[in-house]
Amino acid sequence: MFTLPLLGGALIGLASAIFLAALGRVAGISGVLSGIFSESSGRGWRVAFVLGIVLGGVWAGRFFDVNIAANQVSLLWLAIAGGLVGFGTVMGSGCTSGHGVCGLARGSMRSLVAVVVFIGSGILTVTAMGVFK
Repeated sequence: MFTLPLLGGALIGLASAIFLAALGRVAGISGVLSGIFSESSGRGWRVAFVLGIVLGGVWAGRFFDVNIAANQVSLLWLAIAGGLVGFGTVMGSGCTSGHGVCGLARGSMRSLVAVVVFIGSGILTVTAMGVFK
């Protein structure tokens, strides 16, 4: 059965494949974002890439009338969560997009281990939040 998440997943996979073919780079969001601040070359395409993700998400949220749970969380908690995610991407040498979408598709064992840790951590976090709520 065709669903919007299925379409979204297919588009992410297609975009990652095109990105790799066109630029020879893995479409890992943390690497693209950190390159904006740390590299002097390629800053333009990196900014366009990140803006496209943000604006695409905003557009899709409005177009499909998505109820985002972040509206129920304070900006302080969002900032803390974002900082922890950033710290984790540095420690894990990449993020879920780099390891999960691109690394697994290339058969990377390191990416498989990273994705198992990401998902396991997410399950533990959701479980702990349910218990301590």
